[in-house]
Amino acid sequence: MKKIPSSEITPEHVYRSRRSFIKTLGFVGAGAAVLAACQGKLPEETSAVSGGGSTQADKLTSYEDVISYNNYYEFTTNKTGVVSLAEGFKTEPWTVEVGGLVNKPGTYDLEKIRSGFQPEERIYRMRCVEGWSMVIPWLGFPLSELLKEVEPTSEAKYVRFQTVYDPDQMPGLSNTYFPWPYIEGLRMDEAMNDLTILSTGLYGEELLPQNGAPIRLVVPWKYGFKSIKSIVKIDLVSEMPVSLWMAAGPTEYGFYANVNPNVDHPRWSQATERRIGESGRIPTEMFNGYEEEVAGMYEGMDLVEYF
Repeated sequence: MKKIPSSEITPEHVYRSRRSFIKTLGFVGAGAAVLAACQGKLPEETSAVSGGGSTQADKLTSYEDVISYNNYYEFTTNKTGVVSLAEGFKTEPWTVEVGGLVNKPGTYDLEKIRSGFQPEERIYRMRCVEGWSMVIPWLGFPLSELLKEVEPTSEAKYVRFQTVYDPDQMPGLSNTYFPWPYIEGLRMDEAMNDLTILSTGLYGEELLPQNGAPIRLVVPWKYGFKSIKSIVKIDLVSEMPVSLWMAAGPTEYGFYANVNPNVDHPRWSQATERRIGESGRIPTEMFNGYEEEVAGMYEGMDLVEYF
């Protein structure tokens, strides 16, 4: 996939104006694809979501919806209330400590991340376990690039992530139902998959606090709670990490959390979803439409047991 400097990523108004221009010429099909290829970017509506094998047409979720409807319980459980509570959240200085079972542990500040890892544009479907979804143009780089730099040892089987714990800035941390800080984890092959990225921006702009600034995980074939925000620590470990949601609701939230329309949440069906900004519901696709890229990692596994 071609890497694109963040300064050249298409902002929403350019996506939309380009799409309107193409429509006026009557070349919505092949013309859109040609223009996208020439520009190195994707148009507003596409079924080619960064290699996803889905046949389902996708339309980018508006920037306004992406930045105003958020799950971020460290601030609040109110999805539309996160934006105001996160305003002014301090993201600099910021460091991410990478260690555990590695040969070259390191601490990465934002300047080191920005200079060392070139972001590229990835348009991904994102599916929330609660039944809503978005299509977001992320800026990010493969997590595998960072992991290769720290040189995992042969004992490393999992990657454990930790979100910042800052009660002074995050009022939701007073909610004692959750075992803070927020912890998530991936198996090593999942972490090394090319679809798995660390994101520093979306829609051509740096991440805002409500979206997980300054750096977050994005794993598009899993439910959204796996894509941990505001990361401060990454450890390679030998045992499967117990995530925050596994600890809080072990019968409802498993380690894998792969999008699966055939395995319902105990309290609701996962067969359909509501795309934010659109009416009605659409069928949920296996692995969120990325089955071709990721199904091989789970071959032979009982995905009902390993949910």
